[in-house]
Amino acid sequence: MSAPHILIIEARFYGEIADMLANGATAALNAAGATYERYQVPGVLEVPLALSMALAREKHFDGYVLLGCVIRGETSHYDIVANESARAVMDFGVEHALALGNGILTVETGEQAIVRADPKQKNKGADAANAALSLIALRPKLAGSNG
Repeated sequence: MSAPHILIIEARFYGEIADMLANGATAALNAAGATYERYQVPGVLEVPLALSMALAREKHFDGYVLLGCVIRGETSHYDIVANESARAVMDFGVEHALALGNGILTVETGEQAIVRADPKQKNKGADAANAALSLIALRPKLAGSNG
């Protein structure tokens, strides 16, 4: 089997957090021998839209890594962004049987985001990449099995 080819979609609203998530994800993909393409969108609400665009194209990706961060503010916007993006991502993943690693952080504070994104701390970017790789590895094991 050839090396998996991964699409990374990064929400760049919080640039420092996005960089840390991407660094963790790409390091994990490099360690696994995967290839990848990185695309950026402004914010988390655009991530599922970009995923939809990718799925509508004929270009093949074995898996998808979605990265971004939503930090709670003083309004209900946090709930809308966090809930709607998570729902759309899950819907796409289930509907299309995607090997998808969701590395979109939903946190209360910027400090929590840094701890989760930093490759030297919780490294959630790597976790998302490894989740996608795990699902890619699972796919052939489930092929042809009808229960």
